[in-house]
Amino acid sequence: MKVETAEADAPVKHKPAAATTNEKIWREVVSWFWVIVAFLLIEGTMVQARVIPSGSMENTVLVGDHLIVSRFGFDAGVPFTDWHVPLWRNPKRQQIIVFRAPLPEEGNPDFIKRCIGLPGDHVKVVEGQVFVNGVKLNEPYAQHAYGLETSAVENYPPPRIGMLDGGITQEWTDDFSNHVVNGELVVPPGEYFMMGDNRDDSRDSRFWGFVPRANIIGTPLLIYMSIDAPDPNEVWGPGFAVQRFETYASVLIHPSRVRWKRLFHTL
Repeated sequence: MKVETAEADAPVKHKPAAATTNEKIWREVVSWFWVIVAFLLIEGTMVQARVIPSGSMENTVLVGDHLIVSRFGFDAGVPFTDWHVPLWRNPKRQQIIVFRAPLPEEGNPDFIKRCIGLPGDHVKVVEGQVFVNGVKLNEPYAQHAYGLETSAVENYPPPRIGMLDGGITQEWTDDFSNHVVNGELVVPPGEYFMMGDNRDDSRDSRFWGFVPRANIIGTPLLIYMSIDAPDPNEVWGPGFAVQRFETYASVLIHPSRVRWKRLFHTL
């Protein structure tokens, strides 16, 4: 009698050939390629991280606050390049906005301010009170220095732009009077008037003019980290990479420098 076994009938299994060194390298290259593409897509169209280097938005945003900024619908571009295109969303009045400041002498840094005037708005500031189209804005976020109620910075637009103390760009000096009508500043089409919440310590549209729509990057969503550095001006500004790294490292030893209550605070 012939006995047939399962082993005899089973197909012969062949082990897959081991990947060569070149194949392994190629797989790694492809994997990292898609990681980089995903990063560029997110950074260029969805969200970005920003660190606040100055106190112009205090006490809404503090020096050393680390923000997640949403670009979605506002702006899209290629990270680490100047190429970008504006999208369909436009800033709303009193919304906090991150934008490329129209300051050619400073290389167009990114600023964060509050949008006060929309295209076509008539803006006027009287003793620190902001009026838009004749209506006073409710601004619980605004900070004012005592004793400056009669200054040009708190009564805007002034009769002459030169009445502001320093920091005025030549372009705004030449163009300012073209936008003043009956004592009010009229925002032109496609542009926005920005002001910092720390009104007497903010270099904003009062000093350099309007922000074109093409300069708008996005709006901050939340604070994901906030560090009170000993020398903030020499840590969070551009060009202080080593000092910034040292500050992050020092937090491990001095965790009290982290403003824990500000973490995940939405804006």
